[in-house]
Amino acid sequence: MSYVLYHNPKCSKSRKVKEILDENQLDYTVVEYIKQGLSRSEVEELVKKLSLPLSAFIRTKETEFKELNLDIGNDQSLLDGLIKCPKLLERPIVVHGDKAVIGRPPENVLAFIGK
Repeated sequence: MSYVLYHNPKCSKSRKVKEILDENQLDYTVVEYIKQGLSRSEVEELVKKLSLPLSAFIRTKETEFKELNLDIGNDQSLLDGLIKCPKLLERPIVVHGDKAVIGRPPENVLAFIGK
């Protein structure tokens, strides 16, 4: 079973996680979620696989978070905001099977892949 990397090439942490996956010769698919966007079901799956509340992987310091007037305590508001502005997704995220991890710091991914 291969991995999925939710990747933003402009993000140094995301590039570092991609490097970790490459160095460990893991089979993975890259999802450039800012270009492709995120679907409601995709975000809901990430919530399940990360075993975290949606608020735990939203970038609240981004200007767009404030511009969209999102409510950190309201999952529906956050879900709508992520679909409208995928840049608000904390990155990178690595998914494998029914589990996922946020690669901040990138060393989180090493533990996730068993290295």
